[in-house]
Amino acid sequence: MTNAIYAIEPPPNETILSYAPGTGERKAIRNILKELRNDHIEIPLIIGGKEIRTGNTKACVIPHDHQHQLGIAHQAGPDEVQMAIEAAMAASKQWAAMAWQDRLAIFKKAAELIAGPYRMLLNGATILGQGKNLFQAEIDSACELIDFLRFNSHYARKIFAGQPLSTVTEWNQLEYRPLEGFVFAVTPFNFTAIAGNLPSSPAMLGNTLLWKPASSALYSAYYLMKIFHEAGMPEGVINFIPGPGSQIGPLVLQNRNLAGIHFTGSTEVFQGIWKTVGQNIHNYRSYPRIVGETGGKDFIFIHRSADIQAGVTATIRGAFEYQGQKCSAASRLYVPKSLWADFKQELLSTLEQIKTGSPEDFSNFVNAVIDRSCFEKITAYIEQARKDESAEIIAGGTYDDSTGFFIDPTVIVARKPDYTTMVEEIFGPVLTIFIYDDNRFEETLELCDQTSDYALTGAVFAQDRNAVITARSKLVNSAGNFYINDKPTGAVVGQQPFGGGRASGTNDKAGSILNLYRWLNPRTIKENFVPAKDFRYPFMNVS
Repeated sequence: MTNAIYAIEPPPNETILSYAPGTGERKAIRNILKELRNDHIEIPLIIGGKEIRTGNTKACVIPHDHQHQLGIAHQAGPDEVQMAIEAAMAASKQWAAMAWQDRLAIFKKAAELIAGPYRMLLNGATILGQGKNLFQAEIDSACELIDFLRFNSHYARKIFAGQPLSTVTEWNQLEYRPLEGFVFAVTPFNFTAIAGNLPSSPAMLGNTLLWKPASSALYSAYYLMKIFHEAGMPEGVINFIPGPGSQIGPLVLQNRNLAGIHFTGSTEVFQGIWKTVGQNIHNYRSYPRIVGETGGKDFIFIHRSADIQAGVTATIRGAFEYQGQKCSAASRLYVPKSLWADFKQELLSTLEQIKTGSPEDFSNFVNAVIDRSCFEKITAYIEQARKDESAEIIAGGTYDDSTGFFIDPTVIVARKPDYTTMVEEIFGPVLTIFIYDDNRFEETLELCDQTSDYALTGAVFAQDRNAVITARSKLVNSAGNFYINDKPTGAVVGQQPFGGGRASGTNDKAGSILNLYRWLNPRTIKENFVPAKDFRYPFMNVS
């Protein structure tokens, strides 16, 4: 038993490595990419710390070279889901009883393993398995994931230190218990950092979990799971169950001990989960906490006072980095007529400099989309725009799936502000522009606010401060993360807590103390040092 309140100071954000020619990290990443390409791994389920092989497997392929398999991953079925629930419940009592500083030490160690010996492994796995270029992998599977683990440890300690007021005769205490039951973490393909954060943040606070990673990101997720165990995570705390969501989800959601859901993915799936929880609400031991971040139809709004070059750079980075496969990616752009000619010229000339191809060629800015179903969905929007009189493709519109799932950056000009690609989430390298009359600035801001059901990220570009103030006010509910003269992507842990409202999710702000509170079940304790010994109060006296 220790008698100390340990300090975990606010950490700095992890430094982004440059990978410039001649650097050690550039040589190291080339070596790991070659090593991973030449290897072929078998990914098991990990339940109660044990590796489980079901024989029902799925291939892990490279998006930019879809004939190349990195390995195979075993898929969970009903028996394995039940086994995982039992393992999580069996581990829960001992894990919850572990001193908070010992739990956090595990995840602080995991952060340092990722920052050091496993940085290149996770980055390489993300480049090959998820089709990210080197910079996108570095800021995700290294820096953001490290930041999540370090900052959440700091925030957790801060929560535990928070105590209520007491008096001279009463001592009031607040205990921060984990939820009663298990948490179900469902993670997406597009961020290794999110895949690490969704199961680890509830686990830090004493919860045990089932983790279902996206089927197209099992490669990096498996390596991450191994890192958690190397850092000292006990068996059964996080149970790794890859498999079809349509088969795993219903089994998990009907279990009496479901205590929470930590989700990032499609709006449709999240709404289905919420509906199922509602239908089963009378079966649960407690009301499950539901935390979700889903889609976005994120905007950049250009005012006539904007710096054109800054606006174009933000547009290209915001729309086309990682092929637009970010829930925060800019997919609709509003440009005033007075700037359109110059803006268009700068945009098109810059796009001509962009190369599309394999992320293993570091000169490529745009790479392959994640899989065939996404490729077909995105290209269907492009082909529809090619036919419609309400739209004009002014850049890109070309694609090729012969080797990898490549789609060139595509820019559509919509003649109607509610054209399909201005409204619906595409999740690919497609940007739609609406050109508005300068004298209808405020009206178009209102249009921007009303066009989409989503409210995740958005940006305004203006040098005129009054325009910034007006946009900030008119768009107050249109984006949970709002940017002024910057792209709407790239939220940094500890600096811009991430999340949005409306159809974009519950806005519980991943990477902040707000998210961690959702995984706690507090108990207030009052100790009275001088208990009353007479039921009567002074007002009852007759004289």
